[in-house]
Amino acid sequence: MLDALRPSWSTDATECIVLDHEHVAAVSPAAHRSGVSVGMRKSGAAIIAPQATLLERSPEKEHALLHQAALAMLQYTPEVALADDHTLLLNVSASLMLFKGPRGISRRVTHTLRAMQLNATQGMAVTARGAWLLARRGQTGPRRRVRLASLHTQLNQLPLSLLPAAQKHADWLRGIGCHTLGALRRLPRAGLQRRVGTEVVRAMDVAYGEIPEVHAWFTAPLVFKQRIELIERLEHTSAVHAVAQELIAQMSGWLVHRQRAITQLILSMEHEIGRHARPPTQLALPLAAPAWQASHLQHLLKEKLDRVTLEAPVVAIGLETPDTVEMPAISTTLFPEPGGTAADHMRLLDLLAARLGPEQVRQPNTQADHRPETANQWRTAIGRATPACPPADIERPFWLLDPPEALSTHQDKPYYGSPLTLVKGPERIETGWWDGGLAVRDYFVAQDKHYVHYWIYRERDHHAARWYLHGLFG
Repeated sequence: MLDALRPSWSTDATECIVLDHEHVAAVSPAAHRSGVSVGMRKSGAAIIAPQATLLERSPEKEHALLHQAALAMLQYTPEVALADDHTLLLNVSASLMLFKGPRGISRRVTHTLRAMQLNATQGMAVTARGAWLLARRGQTGPRRRVRLASLHTQLNQLPLSLLPAAQKHADWLRGIGCHTLGALRRLPRAGLQRRVGTEVVRAMDVAYGEIPEVHAWFTAPLVFKQRIELIERLEHTSAVHAVAQELIAQMSGWLVHRQRAITQLILSMEHEIGRHARPPTQLALPLAAPAWQASHLQHLLKEKLDRVTLEAPVVAIGLETPDTVEMPAISTTLFPEPGGTAADHMRLLDLLAARLGPEQVRQPNTQADHRPETANQWRTAIGRATPACPPADIERPFWLLDPPEALSTHQDKPYYGSPLTLVKGPERIETGWWDGGLAVRDYFVAQDKHYVHYWIYRERDHHAARWYLHGLFG
């Protein structure tokens, strides 16, 4: 099963016109709505849309854009090939179940390309050349044929002009009344080869699946570091995010292809050069757990950018991944865990950190120390740390008082609203002599007359030992 895509550059908000030898080669939707069409002369287009941005066609940039789209498509299949007529071929045979069938993967591909500011016509068929012909036909008629018999029926109806190998013989073929691929296929094979050669026959057989086709699959670079130069200056972070989505889509494809994940990404926003030059604005986005999904990263980056004020217009945007780790294994649990999976919890931490700031989202980070006030520490939730867990047989409360509250005594018993009865203990602590925080204490679990439990301690080796309330049990 192969999916053929024919992307074309476009932008909805800006009137842009691409010129090729003084003629219009491509237009944005906004320029098309103004009346500019492909093939029009430059002078006529300038009169109809005087405010439009005129760009000279650049085959090098078109080739680079096709490679960027191929990089993004690697998140759906590792087998992506560059084909004729600005087309990408995707072998999605092994991906259909993962992306919920032909319609599901088609919607995902369309969404990714739109995030990259690209439009594309798709064709899906059991042969690569068949999918290529369905995509090349454009928007008319069905473009998905997942069975060979239905593909043959559809190909028979296509005009012969879609087959490039037949163009040099178009006049002769029209003269004998051959206008469709079906009519071409019905001609006697031996006589057809003598008249037009083997190239036309081979192209037809490849499309119909009679002979196999060999592809050179696209290879992703070893390191991901991409940059986009902008047509116009950007002064708002919402516009920066729209461009950054293109880079994240490419990065996600690269990560899936390499079976890697990131713990941090760095977005670089370059400003004007020359007299008003200033260094690029670097925006780092740390993650609570390794990630590679484009939708998750795009959402986090939007939250981060919404809280950034640009100090100067942006003329170029770059994205790089300084560190990657091995992609985590997918959970093999048959039934989902209540309350969400560990990955869901990490995504929530990422979202909160992007919205509130990494320093505002904290989680417990137990230290290897017997003193409760030292052992119970906090760290930012984004980052790596290996907490030291206390022994499982030690009973500690969830809420510690800072500092501990001194207790009065009644008849040699600690008192907190009512006399406290010791129900468990002592837990003897004698530590901290090395850092000046000596703690010599006996800890007890105590309860009052309402059976509320407290964590208290008594000083040892003091002439006037006192009781302190240090924690409350939930």
